[in-house]
Amino acid sequence: MMVRLASALLLVLLLAGWEVYCRVAGVSALVVPLPSAVLRTLWDGLAGGYLLPHLWVTTAEMAMGLAAGCTIGFLAGVLLAEVPVLRRLFYPYILASQVVPKLALGPLFIVWFGFGMTSTVVITALICFFPLLENTMTGLQQVDPNKRELFRMLRATRLQTLLRLKIPSGLPVILAGLRVAVVLALVGAVVGEFIGGRQGLGASIIAAQGMMDSTMMFALFIVITVLGMIVYQAAAGLERWLLRRPWKG
Repeated sequence: MMVRLASALLLVLLLAGWEVYCRVAGVSALVVPLPSAVLRTLWDGLAGGYLLPHLWVTTAEMAMGLAAGCTIGFLAGVLLAEVPVLRRLFYPYILASQVVPKLALGPLFIVWFGFGMTSTVVITALICFFPLLENTMTGLQQVDPNKRELFRMLRATRLQTLLRLKIPSGLPVILAGLRVAVVLALVGAVVGEFIGGRQGLGASIIAAQGMMDSTMMFALFIVITVLGMIVYQAAAGLERWLLRRPWKG
């Protein structure tokens, strides 16, 4: 509790220092707006209903992209971990696909999927895919050899070994990949809206930039930050709940 109070006090001091410096130094609101003006704009945007539709669009894109990317990444990670031949065959190509920046692929996705939500969801899914793939492969390969030998002696099938030993043992590593993917999902959604979004928080930032409205841009940054923290804490809570469960065969 003391650490949390100290962290909150630090935030208050930073905002107060920011406010005082901008007023004393006469910094233009176009360059760095006052925190009080940002909070007022944020309140007006939320109370007036301007930000809520954009918040909903970004949240929906993030959720769909996260679900698709994590599901495909987990299943692909299980497949590549269980079939070494497929891992040696496909993993170099998967790695090569991740080296290419998704921002550079954005115009191509717009050609394929058009403007709007679909392109953003695809970009988000691609960004979330690799952390789950890599962590699933790593988690399934870090099984205690003694436990694996015990399952072999008990004549457990390959599927039984996977479901009752490998996945429960590798769950902490897999869930760590999920936490990383959650953060990247929000980044992917916002970046996708930068490129081809017509609605959403990222598209709103581009619109505010076009109007040179720095105050609105900072207000949108706050909304994105709060949304990311909420989703991350939800993923961390899910991780704690799953790891407390007695995963028994």
